[in-house]
Amino acid sequence: MRIRSTAKVASLAVVASLALAACGSGSGGGSSSGGAVNGAGKTLDVLVNVNTNYPEQQKQWFADTAKKFKDQTGADLKFETFTSANDELTRIQTSVVSGQGPDVYSLGTTFTPTAYATKAFVTLSDDDWKKVGGKDRFNPAALGISGPDKDHLAGIPFVSRPFVMAYNKDLLKAAGIDKPATTWDGLLDQAKKLTDPSKGQYGMGVAYKDNFDPWKYIWAMSVQAGNPLVDGKTAKLDDPAVQKAYQTYFGWLTKDKVVNPAAVGWSNSQALADFASGKSAYFLMTTTTSLPTLQKSAIKDKFEYSLMPTVAPGETSSKSDQPAASILSGDNLVVADYSKNKDLAFAYVNLVTSKDEQLNYQKTFGDLPANADALASLASAPHMAASTESAKESKATPFTGAWGDIQLALLNVTVQSLPDLASGNVSDAALSQRIKDAQTKSQQSLDRAK
Repeated sequence: MRIRSTAKVASLAVVASLALAACGSGSGGGSSSGGAVNGAGKTLDVLVNVNTNYPEQQKQWFADTAKKFKDQTGADLKFETFTSANDELTRIQTSVVSGQGPDVYSLGTTFTPTAYATKAFVTLSDDDWKKVGGKDRFNPAALGISGPDKDHLAGIPFVSRPFVMAYNKDLLKAAGIDKPATTWDGLLDQAKKLTDPSKGQYGMGVAYKDNFDPWKYIWAMSVQAGNPLVDGKTAKLDDPAVQKAYQTYFGWLTKDKVVNPAAVGWSNSQALADFASGKSAYFLMTTTTSLPTLQKSAIKDKFEYSLMPTVAPGETSSKSDQPAASILSGDNLVVADYSKNKDLAFAYVNLVTSKDEQLNYQKTFGDLPANADALASLASAPHMAASTESAKESKATPFTGAWGDIQLALLNVTVQSLPDLASGNVSDAALSQRIKDAQTKSQQSLDRAK
C-alpha cells in the first residue's frame, strides 16, 4: 500500500497513532457532469447508525432506498451499521488507516470534527455542493458543525435532532404542576412530587446505560454553569461544574429516588417504552424520533414536549451567554476521500436529502429534516414547537478533532459508574478519580490534535 503524506499521517494522530494508507475501495464511479450517474454493475457502501427504536422500519427504509437508488443510478446500495459511539469512532479509525471501507458515512454531528481532522474525507467544493442540490437546500443552522468555517465543510446535513424532554400532561396536572420547570433544581422538585413507587410511577425516565446520551447531560449542565469543557487547547473536565453535573445526574437515581432503579440498565429505547406506558412523568434527553412511538402509545393524547432545563444545578439563572438547551445535534453525511465511487456517493446524498425523501424519513423515524423546504413545511405540525425552539437555542460542541475522544471520556465515566449506581451509591472519591482519568485522556487527545 502507498503511504500518504506526512501531513496526513500527523492529522490521523487525532484518532489513532497509525499511518494512513491510500488503498481505495470499490470500482471507479461514473462522472455526473452532464446528467445522471451511470453506476451499472457497481455498489455503493454506506455506514449508518443502527436504529434501536425502529429496527424493522430501518430495514424497510434500507430496502426502499436501495430500490430508488438502483432505479436512478443502476448501482446497488449496501448498508452497514454501527451500534455505539465507541463503535462509530472505531469504524472511522479502521477505514482511515486501511484506506478502504464505506464510501459514505452517516455520522453524529459531534463526530464530524474528528472525521474532518483526519483529512480522509472530502472537503466539499462548489461543484460537490451542486451535485447535492446546493447549500441553499439545507437549513442554515444545520451547517453549523459541518466544518471549521464556511469555506471548509465536509459534513452534509442529513437530519436535525435537537434534544427536548417529553412530559405526561395528565400526571403533571394531577400533581398540581402547571408547566415543566426551566431549572434542573426545579425539575428535581417536580420529579419528587411526581414519584410514587407504590404505583410504579417515577418523576423521570432516564437511560443510564445508553450508548450515546449520558455525556450530553454533563455537557449541558457544565456549559450552563459557564464551563465549555474545552478552552482553546485545554480540557476542563476537572472543573467543579463537571463533578456537580455527575453528582446531580447520578443522584436522581441513588439519592433522590426519582428514577426507576431499573434505569441503571436502560437504553434510550427502554426509557422511551417506560414513558410511553405512563409510568414516568418526564422522559429526558429525547428528540422527535420518539414521536412515532408516542403517537401509537397508551399516552398518545397525554404527552407534549418542552425544552430541557437551561439553568445549571444549584443556580437560579444561567451563567452562560447561551442557554444550551441542546447540543447542535443530528447526523451529517461525509464522503470518504479514498472512495472510487464519489459521484455515486453524491448521487446518494442528493437522493436522501431531497424534500420528499426527508419528509418520508421524518414520518417514519421522527428526525427533523435538514432540507430547508421540508423543515418549513413542518413548522405548524403538532408537537414540533419545543424542538424548533431547542434547535434555535442549541449550542455546538467544540470543533476539534479531539472531541470524539473527549465525548467518549465523558461517557465512560458513566459506564465505569454503572456497578456503583446499581448498588445505590457512587462515592465522591470514585467519581473524582474517574473524572481525573477522563481529564488526562482528553488533554492528551487535545495535545495530539495540536
